[in-house]
Amino acid sequence: MRLWIYLPCTVVAMLLAIVGALYYVTHTSETPVSINGLVAMTLGIVLTFALGAGLMFLVFLSARRGR
Repeated sequence: MRLWIYLPCTVVAMLLAIVGALYYVTHTSETPVSINGLVAMTLGIVLTFALGAGLMFLVFLSARRGR
């Protein structure tokens, strides 16, 4: 199955996005970001990826069923 190829790539992309965003916010900002802000940003990134993956899954599923 191709899932074993796509799933690790998606997880790596998500981790890179989280690490990149956290690095950018913590090292380039003059105002420090609290732990609550970092948690909120991490949850936002993860939930956005999950929503996109879920919607794409539904698109592919409906295309296979001919709807």
